[in-house]
Amino acid sequence: MSTARHIVALLRSNLDGDQEHFLSVATQLAAHEARQGHGKLALELREIIDATRSKGLKVARRGAGPVPMAQPKGELADLLHARYSDILLSSMVLTPDLRARLKRVVQEQRQQEKLRSRGLAPRRKLLLVGPPGSGKTMTAAALAGELKLPLFTVRYDGLIGKLMGETASRLRLVFDAIASQRGVYFFDEFDAIGTQRAGPNDVGEIRRVLNSFLQFIENDDGQSLIIAATNHPELLDKALSRRFDDVIIYDAPSSDIAYGILRNRLATFDTSKVDWDRVLGEAHGLGQAELTRVADETAKVAVLDNLEGVTTAAFLAAIAERKASSL
Repeated sequence: MSTARHIVALLRSNLDGDQEHFLSVATQLAAHEARQGHGKLALELREIIDATRSKGLKVARRGAGPVPMAQPKGELADLLHARYSDILLSSMVLTPDLRARLKRVVQEQRQQEKLRSRGLAPRRKLLLVGPPGSGKTMTAAALAGELKLPLFTVRYDGLIGKLMGETASRLRLVFDAIASQRGVYFFDEFDAIGTQRAGPNDVGEIRRVLNSFLQFIENDDGQSLIIAATNHPELLDKALSRRFDDVIIYDAPSSDIAYGILRNRLATFDTSKVDWDRVLGEAHGLGQAELTRVADETAKVAVLDNLEGVTTAAFLAAIAERKASSL
């Protein structure tokens, strides 16, 4: 976006009374000037933006309703997907240890002012590690739902650029948004940008992107929750774990967890005639997301066949279909 377009966007957001968009555009303008080599002007703009944000935090809306969400606009629209989540931790079937750790995050977030008044910082930078379908993405949505915060998912198709320095520049825009709009920011498949430096496939651009991320997350001290998730922890750079407040490990669902997921999803159907030992035996190895799909497909059969309850045969067919479609 050119400087002229930035000015037009600033004027429009001011006329609309959209302060969040105004600050977002101003941040993009500062980044644009920095890329043009106008360092002094960029620094001056950032100081004004930071001062405005610090004042805004004092009068930020509080109460039972969700935090107002400013839809990403301009360049940010290609970098972030925004939505509200109606998922809660109670919607998830979790081990006692995992549930306790996530509840602790929620409690610290809800009472962060109490912690900060004593010089303590709440957990707000989380790294989720586990196999596909183990519940990492659902966790990000559940935390956003519990805290009534907008969920912003980072879009790598817009973030990863072809030109040198392009990705790091876009990453700065994301962290500027993290500072200006409180929410839950989710970096799924985080190994896309967190790959080890000096690894076998290392190139200079990967190193620059990772160094930028490390710097941005280290310097970030705002109120947003930052969540990164990966299926491949062995690919992540060792320096990353030190930048997160908590590293939470997810396992493939046990039989008890799988049973809970299927029963919860089918709570309105009669499951008394299901051969659970056989179903759970066949479902072994499926992740939370796949188990949810199995339950949904089984429920559809019952509805379309005008049945009050679900059948073992429908379960087994849905499980076989999920396994056949797994890559």
